[in-house]
Amino acid sequence: MELRDYLRVLRKGWVYIVALTLLGIAVAATFSILKTPEYQATSKVFVSIQSAGSISDLTQGGNFAQNQVKSYADIVTTPVVLQPVIASLGLDVDVNQLAKQVTATSPLDTVIVEISVTDTSPRQAAEIANAVASSFESTVSALVPENAEGVTPVKITLLQQAVVPGAPSSPNVPLNIALGALVGLVIGLGLAVLRETLDTRIRNEQDVEHITDAPIIGGIAFDSGTPENPLVVKDDPRSPRAESFRTLRTNLQFLNVGETARSFVVTSSVPGEGKSTSAANLAIAIALAGKKVIIIDADLRKPKLAEYLGLEGGAGLTDILVGRAQPNDVIQRWGDTNLYVLPAGKVPPNPSELLGSAAMVSLIRGLENSFDTVLFDAPPLLPVTDAAILAKNTSGALLMVAAGRAHKNQVRGAVTAVMNVGARVTGVIMTMMPTKGPDSYGYARYGYGYGYGYGYDQADTEPGSKKKKSKR
Repeated sequence: MELRDYLRVLRKGWVYIVALTLLGIAVAATFSILKTPEYQATSKVFVSIQSAGSISDLTQGGNFAQNQVKSYADIVTTPVVLQPVIASLGLDVDVNQLAKQVTATSPLDTVIVEISVTDTSPRQAAEIANAVASSFESTVSALVPENAEGVTPVKITLLQQAVVPGAPSSPNVPLNIALGALVGLVIGLGLAVLRETLDTRIRNEQDVEHITDAPIIGGIAFDSGTPENPLVVKDDPRSPRAESFRTLRTNLQFLNVGETARSFVVTSSVPGEGKSTSAANLAIAIALAGKKVIIIDADLRKPKLAEYLGLEGGAGLTDILVGRAQPNDVIQRWGDTNLYVLPAGKVPPNPSELLGSAAMVSLIRGLENSFDTVLFDAPPLLPVTDAAILAKNTSGALLMVAAGRAHKNQVRGAVTAVMNVGARVTGVIMTMMPTKGPDSYGYARYGYGYGYGYGYDQADTEPGSKKKKSKR
């Protein structure tokens, strides 16, 4: 993953990240409030070696004390030191409980032992620390035998008495909150990355580019009102979705540059990716640009094109293929435009055989000679082979990929189905693209989404309608 991929993950998963960070802060704050405050008092003792010898002897004694001071520190938490403390202060605890409250450490390369005591009472913490230091001094004197001069060689001197602490040492509220926020942030980031890694749906252009080398020639903006208003190029030409089809129309002009045949099969991997509505709107957009275009409903299983365009679909492609009609008999002109429509006709029992017949190949060649652009609205690739058969005899397939709906393995399977028959995916058109956010068309690659709101030309308005002024 590149830096922009991580930024996109952060932008998509910011809700999880913020929520878990706040949850971590809340848990840490609650813990800090509910935890009983504890106070820590510290006393210090100095370990020295008594010697009446030379300076060399004193130096050796000091080095010996440094080497042995850790052993002396370990004595602090033993019963021989703590039991007299319990007795002298009248504590209602046993030796093991008191040992958990006492810690003894020695800073590196020193002969100082620091005795720290933690207790819920600040005064009692100081009293115990001082009592432990005193008991430790007596215990060491008793444990170390006297030398030949009758002097105990190891001497424990109280260096610093413990004082009553003014503030609790635990809980450390700022530290707990910072740790809670850090833990929540890490979990949130991990969840966002894991969610992105496990997501098998196509979300943006990069997901498509990892599957096929076919160029992405357009992104159709998502519009929740598409079922009620499928012909958006005609009915709402200023909408972002209509602008998407005009952009697609422009990009389509640069496909197969130099080839005279301009026939394309519009298909998808699975149903529900906006294939038929997109094909109809693309055909309208091309016609409004002054090109002579025909769209054929080649979905001989569930034809919808005639219904979308408001035409009679009782006779059409199937009648031509079985020899009951000629193309001029069933091709219909859509309004006063350069768009012509060939409905599917009656649903036959053998769609794949008809679409792969010699009559179909002959029809395709005749339409390519008569029209600037020929579009076939074909069934999805994975359920049936109809679209792949058609793609072999045309300029190629325009594969519709619905963002957030199509899975990567489905798109990969669709591309393979086209290639297996010797055809090619000429271009990929992403549908249902969000107009904002990290997965909007163009954002994943360039870091920004495409904006809309510019005016449109007279050629992009309905024939007979008045040209509207552009808003800026």
